[in-house]
Amino acid sequence: MAAVDPRLAANRAVSLPALLASRECRQARQQAWLARHRCTLLVLTLVAPGPVKDSALTRGVFNLGWRALQRLLAEQGWRCLQAETLALSTGCEGYLALPVDALRVKGCAMQLEARQPIGRLWDIDVINPQGHILSRRDVGLPARRCLLCGQPARICARQRRHGSDELLSEMARRLDDALSAG
Repeated sequence: MAAVDPRLAANRAVSLPALLASRECRQARQQAWLARHRCTLLVLTLVAPGPVKDSALTRGVFNLGWRALQRLLAEQGWRCLQAETLALSTGCEGYLALPVDALRVKGCAMQLEARQPIGRLWDIDVINPQGHILSRRDVGLPARRCLLCGQPARICARQRRHGSDELLSEMARRLDDALSAG
């Protein structure tokens, strides 16, 4: 299960239409994986502010998340039917097909995010075999909090309370902390 090379990042701004098209492609990939494997699908992407979604910074954060997920699979003894990472200009994506109960996977993934400060930057979606994306609420957790002020992230994003530069600085700080810690 290979990581992505930070030296090969696109480092360019991505337009809103490109991001929307990427989201549609990701949903189509997810449906294809579900049809192929008929089991729980875990998808790793990032919470990446600003117009540049593929940079050395985002790839570093993604790689830490991918390695953390590999350790989680080993710790839990979960078999993986297929794993793949995609390095796209719209951001890295990682896919794991797991013959494990989706609620159990979601609970473990949320614990993984919570155990590490860098985990707040990971967006780990868990999709059950019927195609339903499990929410944080499905496992009894509150909505995501803002990286900077602790308010509900959705509200800060909608009101644009914090600039991209401020959020990217926090992202870089968390990556530095995670790399120096381990």
